[in-house]
Amino acid sequence: MRLQIKKIGNSTGLILPKELLQQLKLEQGDWVTVTETADGLKVSRYDPDHGEAMEIAREVMREYRDTFKVLAK
Repeated sequence: MRLQIKKIGNSTGLILPKELLQQLKLEQGDWVTVTETADGLKVSRYDPDHGEAMEIAREVMREYRDTFKVLAK
């Protein structure tokens, strides 16, 4: 499926056709997460629980950065 990026007001956006929204199980107003994968980009519904868990993981990684470097050797 080819989609064109368009100017929408003062922003730039991508208009998703109804069929694609149904396939992604999304509705107008939903938030999405875009994740880079080995195969490209993945678009999925935003999960606030996952977002919170990732923030906690980032804090732990920052706090124990030196420990993780030693363990990686």
